[in-house]
Amino acid sequence: MRLEIAEGSEAAYSVREQLAGRSLPSDAVGTTRAVKGMLILGSDNAVRSERSKITVDLRTLTSNEDRRDRYVKDNTLQTRRFPLVEFVPQGLLGLPFPLPSSGEAGFRVVGDMTLHGVTRPITWEVSARFVGDEVTGRATTSFKFGDFGMTVPKLFVVLSVDDNIQLRLDFRLSRSS
Repeated sequence: MRLEIAEGSEAAYSVREQLAGRSLPSDAVGTTRAVKGMLILGSDNAVRSERSKITVDLRTLTSNEDRRDRYVKDNTLQTRRFPLVEFVPQGLLGLPFPLPSSGEAGFRVVGDMTLHGVTRPITWEVSARFVGDEVTGRATTSFKFGDFGMTVPKLFVVLSVDDNIQLRLDFRLSRSS
C-alpha cells in the first residue's frame, strides 16, 4: 500500500523565545507547505523503508518575522548547504492492522531523520483520522538543537531561546494500492 503526501500538508517548527523589550516569552513558529514523500507499507503494515521517505524544503520556511527567517535559514539551519530535512520511517508502532478505512487512531512512527547533515533516530507521536482513501492528522516530535549539530540562536534582540525544538506535521495522505 502507498500513502502519499497530498496537497494541504504543512510542516512547522516551534521554539520558545524571550525577546528584548517583551515581558513574556513567546513561541517562534515557522511553517512550510513544501512537504513531499510517501510511506510504502507491506501487506502486514510493515514499512518498506527502502522506498519510503518524507522531505521538507527548509528554504521555504516562514514565520511572522523576516529577520528571524533569514537568521534561521542562514545560521541555524544553513539551508544553502542543507536545504532539506529527510525522514525515513522504519516502523509504525500501534497502528491498527489492517489499516482502517474509517475512524481514528493514535500510534508512533519511528525512523531516521537527517537534518543539518546529521542523521539520528527519532519518534513521532501521531493522531490520524481515516476516511476512505484519505488519511489526515498530526505528527509531533521534539529534540535539542545539539542533537543535529546546530547551536541555539543568540542575537542581541533575543534574550533567550529554549534548547528544545518542537516539530509538527499536519498531513493529508492519499492511499493507493
